[in-house]
Amino acid sequence: MNDVTARFVDDRQRRRLERRFGAHVGEWLTEVPSIVEKLAAEWGLTVEGPAPHGRTSVVLLVSRADGSEGVLKLSPDGGLAVSEARLLRMWAPSHRVPEVWGLDPDRGAILMERVDGETVAATGVVPAMETVGSLIAQLHAVEVPRAELMELRPLTSRVQFIFDLWSRERAEGPAAEIVPAPVMHQGLCRARDLAHGEVGVVPLHGDLHPGNVIDGGPRGLVALDPRACLGDGAVDAVDWTVWQASSLREVERRVDVLSRVMDVDGDRLMEWSRAFAPCMVVAKANRGQTGTEEFDVLMEMAEGVAFARR
Repeated sequence: MNDVTARFVDDRQRRRLERRFGAHVGEWLTEVPSIVEKLAAEWGLTVEGPAPHGRTSVVLLVSRADGSEGVLKLSPDGGLAVSEARLLRMWAPSHRVPEVWGLDPDRGAILMERVDGETVAATGVVPAMETVGSLIAQLHAVEVPRAELMELRPLTSRVQFIFDLWSRERAEGPAAEIVPAPVMHQGLCRARDLAHGEVGVVPLHGDLHPGNVIDGGPRGLVALDPRACLGDGAVDAVDWTVWQASSLREVERRVDVLSRVMDVDGDRLMEWSRAFAPCMVVAKANRGQTGTEEFDVLMEMAEGVAFARR
């Protein structure tokens, strides 16, 4: 990696991108400085430097000529950029997502406003479930023309992607000794059954975990980085039912509050949480986060999926 590319992408981010897209992403990374230079000229941007980033993009802090602060996201998959921008624009009336200022599908680039604040994950503080439920309910309540809805991929596709990803992670890490393959399979089967339902179908964020929600202070919670799809609205609350939960009773309490605020069926939300629990156990195990109350709760829920389907 040359010095110019290293300005935007460190070794850790490179490894994450390679894990997500394959080793060939290295060729794309060598082009990133040139892409950034061209976009900066076309959109009148001053590039300040790298920002925290995830598995699917390089993220840079930028400012526009009028002084407004923004974020420039670049992905080797232009389709992801288009999908993300589409949902953010759909949800713009809620004011619970960043405003999209520009999209370049050919370069996989999105320019959007910068939202001040830390992610909920970074704060380490579990918000009130009423607050989380209100965020999700407001996103799902935005009226979207049917033609735009039909542009979103189905939830079944997202479910399959998630389980394929975490099944690979399981096989290649310490989780292989902790999470039996049949438990992953049973979770997938249950999630697939739920995804085929036609109850409460709305535009979904698809990846609404605490690392993708900013505590925007007076603005409230703001959702980032959607993996847009169409399906059961309950699924967007799954991560919040279990994050830092120390007992199954706590999970049940959160499910009760979230389902009431979001106006979704609580039993169905609990089933979604159990279905995805094997994936969350794999994530914890591979990060060395076993031996905690949260891990034990997730393991109990994961094993419960297999038992329930016998």
